[in-house]
Amino acid sequence: MTEILTAAQMRSIEQAAIESGEVTGLELMERAGRGVVEAVFEEWPSYRLSPRRAIVLCGPGNNGGDGYVVARLLRDLHWDVTVFSLGDPEKLPPDAKTNYRRWLALGDVQPLSERAFRAAGAGYADLYVDALFGTGMSRPVSGEAWSVLTHLAGRNGDDYAPYIVAIDAPSGLCLDSGRLLGTANGSYAHGHNRFAALTVTFDSPKQGQFLADGPGLCGKLAVKDIGLRKWRETGAGRAMRLPQTVLVTDRSVVPDRRHALSPLRVPVKSERNIHAGHTHKFSFGHGVIVSGGAGRTGAARLAARSALRVGAGLVSLAVPPDAAAEVAAQITAPMMRAVPDAGAMAEMLTDARLNAICIGPGLGLGPNHAALVETVLKTGRPTVLDADALSLVARDDQLRNLLHQNCVLTPHNGEFKRLFPEIEARLSTPSAQSFSKVDAVRAAAAEAGCTVLLKGRDTVIATPQGQCAIHAAVYERAAPWLATAGSGDVLAGLIAGLLAQGYAAFEAAATGAWLHVECARQFGPGLIAEDLPEQLPGVLRRVISGEAGRV
Repeated sequence: MTEILTAAQMRSIEQAAIESGEVTGLELMERAGRGVVEAVFEEWPSYRLSPRRAIVLCGPGNNGGDGYVVARLLRDLHWDVTVFSLGDPEKLPPDAKTNYRRWLALGDVQPLSERAFRAAGAGYADLYVDALFGTGMSRPVSGEAWSVLTHLAGRNGDDYAPYIVAIDAPSGLCLDSGRLLGTANGSYAHGHNRFAALTVTFDSPKQGQFLADGPGLCGKLAVKDIGLRKWRETGAGRAMRLPQTVLVTDRSVVPDRRHALSPLRVPVKSERNIHAGHTHKFSFGHGVIVSGGAGRTGAARLAARSALRVGAGLVSLAVPPDAAAEVAAQITAPMMRAVPDAGAMAEMLTDARLNAICIGPGLGLGPNHAALVETVLKTGRPTVLDADALSLVARDDQLRNLLHQNCVLTPHNGEFKRLFPEIEARLSTPSAQSFSKVDAVRAAAAEAGCTVLLKGRDTVIATPQGQCAIHAAVYERAAPWLATAGSGDVLAGLIAGLLAQGYAAFEAAATGAWLHVECARQFGPGLIAEDLPEQLPGVLRRVISGEAGRV
């Protein structure tokens, strides 16, 4: 499991390490600089073979100190290095100032300005190092620094695109929210939507590197170990970071790998029966997918097939009578039951073996549909609410009050806005740029009293207790072809199928999100929603064999 840190959490870990007396700030800075150089050579191996030209932009804080270390190490390798400083280097923090003075023994430092930058021929270097602002960035970049950065960002569209490596973050990126901080007058620089080719961060990834604008601005992401694990994993610093925010990866999709049959099938029945081989279809749960009426059944059928493919023992479609023929003609493995109204739904759910429900995909927004949602929620059973069910809850406080801890809400941005207008307003307000999607989803989960999964390429999942995970389809896990009609219905079905097998709401949501993207990555371009469930057997085989994520 990979913990993701905020900027303040990272600083607290560094401070704890330094205060322990076991490592100095100067040693950490040296390790960081070496990590950057190592990452550069790993990304561009040809740079290791012969000296090149580098431009290093050093800021007024410890990020600038890292930059001076990088400049010195590259000069030691016979590179031609030019250093620009933002602000007076004599006012640097002590460790950064020490590295500034070490650099002065090798070369000079020029004040940073766009004019000086152009005059020095700095527009044509092999490598640019952005060491202006790091984890402490909390306000817009302005003045000469912004002019130089936007000049470099604009070069990304030229025939000669510069290789830019950012230390911790491209300057201007909030490492908590992933939002690009505006300029001093509140505007954004045209074209500044891609900056670094490589971002090197230390110890752990940071929230903003996976949220919002972060992945696009960071380019590729390298995480380098600088010896802080001891202070991250133990002591008061860890206690202050509870509950944690984690990154959903192939190593965190399975909450409990002890089960004998398959890492992704957590049985509803006891482990004793599983180990003895006394299993049957009800051992893996019975999910119910509530369908819309005639002409609106496709979403529910997608969800049902996904729930089966992910391992639910049985799946039944609850179908309005007018849609029964339509559904019966297009399903094989899922079962079907005619459910004309909320009373029939209540009768169906008297069967305690029906242990997980998905409602919303293709449902409809009429009073009868609201009554179905009410009936389902009153059972208290694990329930995925998606699509129309979310819209019904958003406009009916009585339904909202029926939400319980076994529910999973799966809104997209528009549905989230309808459900939680005040929270979404803060998330979209430019003046609250450090307020992150993580903050928003945690607040929404606390308000709703259940697990909330806010969809996007930076999917965030949170519980009312504050437990939180980010599943980001970015960097090497990017799957842009997942943006296709019906993919959300598949996700709802995956989560419902996992709930049926006994997964807790949070684990079902996190695992479902990971499998959803992994199926898309396995299929590739040309994907439509119907393709996703058919990828699950291959993905699950790789999970079982320990090869998950290697597409």
